[in-house]
Amino acid sequence: MQVDGFLNVLKAPGMTSHDVVAQIRHSSGAARAGHLGTLDPAASGVLPICLGRATRLFRFAGGIDKAYRAEIEFGTRTDTMDAEGRVVARADSSGLTEERLRSILEGLVGESEQAPPAFSAAKVGGRRLHEHARAGVIVKGRPKRVMVSSVTLVEFVPGPSAHALVDVVCSPGTYVRVLADDAGRAAGCGAYLSFLVRTRVGRFELSDALTLEEVAEAASNHELPARVLPSDWPLTDLPELSLEPPAARAFVRGSRVLAGTGPAWPIRVYGPERLFLGLGEVVEKGKLQPRVVLSEESVGTQ
Repeated sequence: MQVDGFLNVLKAPGMTSHDVVAQIRHSSGAARAGHLGTLDPAASGVLPICLGRATRLFRFAGGIDKAYRAEIEFGTRTDTMDAEGRVVARADSSGLTEERLRSILEGLVGESEQAPPAFSAAKVGGRRLHEHARAGVIVKGRPKRVMVSSVTLVEFVPGPSAHALVDVVCSPGTYVRVLADDAGRAAGCGAYLSFLVRTRVGRFELSDALTLEEVAEAASNHELPARVLPSDWPLTDLPELSLEPPAARAFVRGSRVLAGTGPAWPIRVYGPERLFLGLGEVVEKGKLQPRVVLSEESVGTQ
């Protein structure tokens, strides 16, 4: 039985995001599966998985803000900017005060150009940056425009190796370990990301996430379809349009239909009985052009 939709999965530390997808594919029997946003192996937290036809929605479901709880340790820098790397510098962070740290964190908020770390999954010339780096060649990735909505200090412990817990809300593609490194440079003593958990991806919350063991158990008990979120679940921020049966049938066949509304993209499209058909774009003269068609079921014969 094909399962289409999303699973809110809790990634454990020590696994790659690809490892999680492989296990989910094995447990669910899904021919197609993917994830919404890589989590570094050392990190844990929310990793939304798309199954079946929902993989066609990858770039739409992942274009939402994300939230993290991060621990930053000051006085040490590593080549990976996190706890997995080699220490490249040490300094005394005793001079860092909570007041100064709050000012530094405020400076991280806003829109900026952020280059991916040398040890990351970003690609240059068809090869991942971490592959270049582990071969002894440091290649610079292309900077990307990111938005950091907030960096909130939760706890600060001063001292020679001061550390802080912070909550970060940011756009997709933001590297929190780069923010930690930036904070260390601003403090003048260096810093690295010592721990990271992703607490939210759009509507996917950590409190609702399933462990891999829970997914495997649900699959073995034939209960997995009940745990899968509908394909349109992460897309509630998009406008929607409902079609009558004749127009719905034309839409799933790839034909343009009259939408009766102005230009919009992307727009959720529904058929009779609120069957989610996919995504469309309202183009010239109010016509709806199918862009992503998910439903291959009958949409009525009336």
